[in-house]
This record gives sequence, C-alpha cells and structure tokens, in this order.
Amino acid sequence: MGKKIGFIGSGNMGGAIIRGLIQAGVVDKEDIIVSSGKSGRKEKLQQEMGFQLKENNVVVAQESDILILAVKPHIIPTVLTEIKQTMTNETLIVTVAVGLTIQSYKDALGQEAKVIRALPNTPSAVGEGMTSISFESPVTEEDWNTVNKLFSAIGKTEVIDEKLMNAAAAIAGSSPAFVDMFIESLADGGVLNGLPRASAYKLAAQAVLGSAKLVLESGEHPGLLKDQVCSPGGTTIEAVRTLEKHGFRHAVIDAVDACVKKANHIN
Repeated sequence: MGKKIGFIGSGNMGGAIIRGLIQAGVVDKEDIIVSSGKSGRKEKLQQEMGFQLKENNVVVAQESDILILAVKPHIIPTVLTEIKQTMTNETLIVTVAVGLTIQSYKDALGQEAKVIRALPNTPSAVGEGMTSISFESPVTEEDWNTVNKLFSAIGKTEVIDEKLMNAAAAIAGSSPAFVDMFIESLADGGVLNGLPRASAYKLAAQAVLGSAKLVLESGEHPGLLKDQVCSPGGTTIEAVRTLEKHGFRHAVIDAVDACVKKANHIN
C-alpha cells in the first residue's frame, strides 16, 4: 500500500485489526507503527507480528499517513488533545471508538480534519470481520477507497449513515460476545449430555459458522432456513419451542437495544 498506518491503542480491537492486516498481506509489517504502552501487551504483540513500536502517541501521529484510534471512547478526548498540535489536515484519522460522532473529532481537531468512523469486530483477526463505515467531507473518494481496502482485507464492509452507526455497532461490533455466549451455552448443553468439552466446543462453533455462511451465501431468509431444519414433531422444533418459551428472541432484541442506548449516551 505504501502508506504508514499508525495505531494508538492495540488492545483487543486494535490488536485484532493489526493481526488481520498483516496476515492478509495488505500492509507490510514495517509500515505499521504503534505507540508503546505500560502494560507490555503491545510489546508481546510486536514480538509476534513484527511491526514498529514508537515511544509515544505524538510520534505515531507525526509519522502516520493513516492514524487509527483504537482506544476506549472515554480516552479519546485526552488523545486528541495530546496529538492535536502535531496533526495535519492530510492525515486520515480512522476511529473505531463507539458512540463518538465525526463532528466531535472535528470540534477537537478542526473542521478540516479528515475523519472516518470504522466500527469493526474482533473476528477481523482471522479475516472474517464486519466493519461498519461512515464518513463525510472533507474525506475524499480516494480516502474512502483506501480505508475500505484495509477493512475489506480483514472481512466485509458496509457504509452506514452515521446516525445508525450505534445500531450497526451493536449488531456487528458487540454481537461476537453474544455469539460466544451462545456457543458456550451450546457446548454446555452437550457436556451435560455426555460430550467431551473439546468436542462440544468444536461442534457448536462450526455449526454457528456454517449457519452464518449459509445465510450469507444462500440469500434465504433466516426464518426459512430455520424451518428447513425443523421436521414436524421432531427434536429441533421441540428445542425451538423451548427457546421461545424462555424468551430467546426477546432477550436478543433487548440486548441489542440496550447496547444502542448505552452507545447513544457516550457522546
């Protein structure tokens, strides 16, 4: 790509993006620069992936063509204050923090700042991420294409109206936690009925992976695919009845709604 990509923040989300980009081969590891921290996690990741470590956020901001902010939302204002004087309007800022609007970054850095919101998820680490993207002027088509190329290399992307970004973040960004809970629960049910733990996790995870792939590739409604598994009077419809009895759908919908409401209060 020939551009220096800087990371401020390389925890779970930032680390997933770094790992995904390097493994996809879309960015040379020498072109990724990360600010060092106190926890030692960055150093461990650097030893594994081989990117450059810099002494602080200011140096990373100065040397980056694309600056990815991957810290928690409450830390963003401090970071922006720290790097503001070293930024130029040519630096493309990509923020993966939920809840904070593009305008809030412009208020801190100036109205000509190029800011793109990109909300990926942790499966980006294995090339199966889902990234919601929102941007506005002065971001150019070339800027957008560059960022889209990066995130398309680690999964799928979708341009989302900014006012819907919190909803998109709940469905794609937070849902891996919900899905992991579901996989864990499936496996627990298998263990309860005698399956070895390792086999139960493998069976559950592959079933979820395959079901998701079938939805994406078949284009069929998920409800129809569910019906195709449920034979009249069979075991699956009995399991579905039990899930409905315990409010499975309502719990998921309510969880997404709670996630969006929490994000709406961040800004």
